[in-house]
Amino acid sequence: MNVSVRQMAEWVRGEVVGDGNVAVTAARPLSEAGPGDVTYVDGVRNLPSLYTSGASAAVVPLTVPANGKPLIRVADPLAAFAAIVLQFRGESSDPGVGRIDPTACIDPTAVLGPDVTIGPHAVVGEGTVLGARCRLHAGVNVGRHCRLGDDVTLYPHVVLYPDCVLGNRVAIHANAVIGADGFGYRTRDGRHEKVPQLGHVEIGDDVEIGAGTTIDRATFGATRIGEGTKVDNLVMIGHNCQIGRHNLLAAQVGIAGSCTTGDYVVMAGQAGVADHLSVGDRVVVAAQSGLTKSVPPGVRMIGYPAGLYEEKSRVYACLEKLPELRKDLKRIKKALGLEDDA
Repeated sequence: MNVSVRQMAEWVRGEVVGDGNVAVTAARPLSEAGPGDVTYVDGVRNLPSLYTSGASAAVVPLTVPANGKPLIRVADPLAAFAAIVLQFRGESSDPGVGRIDPTACIDPTAVLGPDVTIGPHAVVGEGTVLGARCRLHAGVNVGRHCRLGDDVTLYPHVVLYPDCVLGNRVAIHANAVIGADGFGYRTRDGRHEKVPQLGHVEIGDDVEIGAGTTIDRATFGATRIGEGTKVDNLVMIGHNCQIGRHNLLAAQVGIAGSCTTGDYVVMAGQAGVADHLSVGDRVVVAAQSGLTKSVPPGVRMIGYPAGLYEEKSRVYACLEKLPELRKDLKRIKKALGLEDDA
C-alpha cells in the first residue's frame, strides 16, 4: 500500500504538520521504522529518538512542535497508530460479519442476535442466547442455557460450560475455560468425595480474559468477574470468587476459592491468594507474592507471606547484607574468644 500523510490523517482525524504529500508504504514502531514508514510517539520522552529516526512521518501528541518531519497530531497517538496499522493490513472492515459456517452445530432452541458470526465446528447449546454481533471463532463450545451480551468475541477453542452469563463487549481468548467445576471435595470414610458444583459464572461488561485462563463455577451461586476487569493469560480463579470492577490480573495469578476483591485491584505475575480472603479496593500485589491474610484497601503488598511493601522492602534490604553481617559476627566472636557456631 502506498498512501500520503494527508490520507492517513483523514483516517484518524488528525492534523497534518509539514508536507502532507509525503508517501508512506508501511507502519512500524519507532525502534524499527525507516524511510517510507510512518511511526508514532506517545510522549515527549521519545521525541529525541523520533528526531534521529529515519521514519518518513510520525503520529504524535497535539503538543509536539514541527521539526521538519511530516507529523500527524492527534489526541491519542497509540489508538491512531493502531488504526493506521489495521488500514495497512486491510483489516478495517470484516466481510465475514453475519456468516455462520456450515460445519457449526447450533441447537434449534438457541437464539441468535443480528449479525452473529460463527466459525467452523463451533457449538452452541440448547437454550443459549447470543446477543447482536457476537463472534464465535473456530472450535468454540458454548454450553446450554448460556447468555451472551452484544459484541462478545470468543476466540478459537474457548469453552463456556452451561449457564454462563457474559455481558456486552466481553472478549475471551483462545483455550480459556469458563465455568468448569470448582475444586471442592470432602473426605468421608477415607475417600475424597466430590462436592457438587451447581452454580455458574457471571462476567460483566467490557471484561477481557486471556488465553488458557480458567474460571470455575460456584458451588451453588455465582462466581463473578466485575465490569472492566482485564485478566491475563494462564490465570486461575477459583469457585465462588467475587472479583471487583476494573481489576488487572497478570499472567499466572492464582486466586483460590471464595475470595473477594475490591475495585481497581492489581495483581502482578504469579501472585497467589489463599482461599476465603478479602482484598480491598486499589490494592497492589507485587509479582510472586502470596497473600495469606485479608488486605485492607489502598495498600501495596509484596513477598511471601505478603506484607506491606514499605516494611518488606526494609527486610529484603537487610537480607542482602546477611553474608557480610555473618562474617562480622564471626570476627567479633573470635576476638572475644567465643566458640564459633555462626
